[in-house]
Amino acid sequence: MLITRYNPNVQMREFRRGFDILNSMLDEFTSREKGSLKTDFSPDINTREGEFAYHVEVDLPGMKKEDISIEIEDNTLIISGERKVKEQIKEDNYYKIESSFGVFSRSFSLPDDADIENIHAQSQDGVLEVVVPKLEVQKVEKVKKIAIN
Repeated sequence: MLITRYNPNVQMREFRRGFDILNSMLDEFTSREKGSLKTDFSPDINTREGEFAYHVEVDLPGMKKEDISIEIEDNTLIISGERKVKEQIKEDNYYKIESSFGVFSRSFSLPDDADIENIHAQSQDGVLEVVVPKLEVQKVEKVKKIAIN
């Protein structure tokens, strides 16, 4: 008699693999439907909160300001753009492009204390920084003493 040890991780991996295949098929269908090539371009993003503002830093090396769009819609910050292929490298009989390119869009829900009227952005050394100032909120004491009459 052959004894086989039961390992639930094997079935979970097969289950996940099925979903990965389904997701990749849906991605291909969506990209064909839009008439565009599927690309892997998704810029790296860092977000942080300072004392007076929220900061969003987007790594966009080689992109021009004209190819980037920053919008506010329904209290959501939307950063989008397109990174175009710069140079094609041809050597002998093969074709090689190592940098990623394509259209991207990233959205961030803004907190209630965001001052959307004074948002500003600057690009330097391939990094786009969007600064969302905080509204000045009057501090309310958390504990209030009530006098007894």
